Amino acid sequence: MTFKRHDTKRESTRTLIAASIAGLFLAACGGGQDQTSSTTSTASTGGMLLADSTLSLLDPLAPTSDLGGADTPQPDYSSQSLYSGPGPRPGPDILYAAPPRAPQLENTGVWKARPILVSGASAYRRGEFLYQDFLYDDRGAKALPDPNDKRVGQETFSNSAGTYTYPTDPAYAGNAADIVELRIKPVSGATAFRVTMNSLLDAEKLGITIALGNSAAPQAFPFGANVSAPAEYFLTVHGNQAVLTNAQTGTVVSPAPTVNIDMQRRQFEVIVPANAWNPGKNVVRVAAGAGLWDTANNRYLLPAVTASASAPGGSGQLTAPPAFFNVAFRFGEPTGYWRDTAQADALAKGDISGFYANVDFAKLAANVNDDMPGQPQGVPVSGPINRIFASRVETRQGVDFSVGCGSAPSCKGEYLGQLQPYTVYLPSKTPPKTGYGFTLLLHSLGGNHNQYFGSNNQSQLGERGQGHIVATALGRGPDGWYVEDAAADTFEMWADIARNYPLNADMTNISGYSMGGHATFKFSTRYPDLFAKAHAVVGPPALGIWVPPTEPTGGDATNTYNLLPGLRNIPIMMWVQAADELVPYAGTKTQAQRLDDLNYRYRFDTFTTGEHLTLALHDNFAESASFLGDAIVNRNPAHVTYVANPAMDVPARGLFGNHAYWLSNIAVRDPAAGPRGSIDAVSRAFGEGDPVASATQAGAGAITGKLGVQAYVSQFKTWSLPTVALAADRLDIVARNVGSVSVNMQRAKLTCNAALVVDTDGPLTVNLEGCNRQVKY
Repeated sequence: MTFKRHDTKRESTRTLIAASIAGLFLAACGGGQDQTSSTTSTASTGGMLLADSTLSLLDPLAPTSDLGGADTPQPDYSSQSLYSGPGPRPGPDILYAAPPRAPQLENTGVWKARPILVSGASAYRRGEFLYQDFLYDDRGAKALPDPNDKRVGQETFSNSAGTYTYPTDPAYAGNAADIVELRIKPVSGATAFRVTMNSLLDAEKLGITIALGNSAAPQAFPFGANVSAPAEYFLTVHGNQAVLTNAQTGTVVSPAPTVNIDMQRRQFEVIVPANAWNPGKNVVRVAAGAGLWDTANNRYLLPAVTASASAPGGSGQLTAPPAFFNVAFRFGEPTGYWRDTAQADALAKGDISGFYANVDFAKLAANVNDDMPGQPQGVPVSGPINRIFASRVETRQGVDFSVGCGSAPSCKGEYLGQLQPYTVYLPSKTPPKTGYGFTLLLHSLGGNHNQYFGSNNQSQLGERGQGHIVATALGRGPDGWYVEDAAADTFEMWADIARNYPLNADMTNISGYSMGGHATFKFSTRYPDLFAKAHAVVGPPALGIWVPPTEPTGGDATNTYNLLPGLRNIPIMMWVQAADELVPYAGTKTQAQRLDDLNYRYRFDTFTTGEHLTLALHDNFAESASFLGDAIVNRNPAHVTYVANPAMDVPARGLFGNHAYWLSNIAVRDPAAGPRGSIDAVSRAFGEGDPVASATQAGAGAITGKLGVQAYVSQFKTWSLPTVALAADRLDIVARNVGSVSVNMQRAKLTCNAALVVDTDGPLTVNLEGCNRQVKY
């Protein structure tokens, strides 16, 4: 056998292009530090892609990859799916950024097909068979948990079915056996296999076995794996070694396979000569699993009850624990927070016969392109699916459960790698010509991206009206509170969806439960021109606990109560529990009262029985679907109010809350004197006056769901249509603690000669965009 380790160097021209792109993007997002990244990868660096304080440093074009190609055309819907009118653009710049380079998704050598990026699916593309696995599902068999498993306390109700834990040695990254993708391709005189891993710091610590062919009864996987499945041959790869064995006899088959390891791309390529194994043009049964390797004893490393520096844990009561942490070809994984339920149950029994693919080598030889849409092993076209996107950020490879975020306003999250999973619901309705609506549905504390998988909450929002794509990000873990990388991931997920599916950029809404409800408050007040409506369900106004008049446990800077004036143009509905044990009613009631005092449109429904999780378990969100409907974002309202809160900005991720509608570059004048700045601007050019708010109204109702009937009392306000006013070329501004602001005169319908009427409590510069005019007060 031979062993090759290769590193790809980019052409100098491509490097210059990449540097220019990175420089332009960083400049636009407020970056500017000298940051470089090498394409050379070593085990010592672990192939780290992006420094922790960067946005995009690497060439978004793969060196020798062909991510598009002639398999299935992949249009980029971004120009339709995202706002493309005159600036300022709604939301953070990261929403509009080009996709970053992701080495794990790149092709080199014989590999040409575009990755699927839909987990639990397979396809035939450009003469290759591709299987896409789930991310962070490497949790092994179902047994009694490792007593030291930190996930148990952090994931609360989103615990996995599998109980395995990794050795504590950092070389395992807490994620060493997580399969991202498996490919198969016939090549001249051989068959090529490629396995991509989520993390790869030390190739010698990983073992992968692929079962080839069928047999009348399950066969034991070699090297002490304690797993069985039908097979004629087993192809086992560990580090730089590969061996093909006869499944029945255990005899080693010659000539030996060759192995190429690409540490940067975290890929193992194995070439099996045809005179050792030749599939011809037959349909071949294929199965595969990954575990850890015991190099001293040349066999799989089996988990113990508790993990140590060199041994995995979580085997519980299993007397012969299987070695595999992750099994491929799981097309029918049921609902579950990590989509590992069937895997965990099968591994606990030591038999993975149910997980396999029938690979048609005749289709591969004929270069047939077939995503098998809607078929059991193909790419789904409707309903809930798990997708994968490449983030601009990788703090480091793998996971780190040693530190939970709690309610801290700063958090990197537990899932640190570049590839991140998310769940998206695709409506069954035909896409309208203008594109689907889009709804962010953000998960709770202790949950993950699969919290709503298969729920009425997800499907009722998705199938409402003309049809809406509903998306939930992992957010880097169960308790990221949508700060820092967890916040950035939400918008990177959105950008990925916008590239892959046709959206109506103006039909966007937001909702979320608990911690996701907090994010509903946060994102709608920070980026109000992104959303038409919002629905927060048992959401805390601030990080942690808030019982007015005391400061929230997460700090005053996290309290969205201070930012509520920004919701002038967004109707919001709040569902709360009167006896909520986690989110004090006093805080949510104060939130509602502020909206009432502002004379904004809102609906505050107080459920009179139940506790924090009742509405989730009840799972009837038809009223939420009705409230959100097919609402359209008002991109250019006549009256704009905004509160800038720089404490929530994340410059390293390009997340700035300093613009809304036709106002931008809102700068707080004196952060020491006041942490926030507010601005209220009215363009008289629209010929509109403010709508008339109704008196505060009361009502009552009930929803019937899985827990029977849940009654609520309601407090709300509505608006009339805008009043008619005499149009005038005039801009009125009231500014408090704001040093400068820019006005897009075109979107405000103003001319460059517009009169300015300004009320400010200190020096203020007003920049009139498109007019080459600046006015100081």
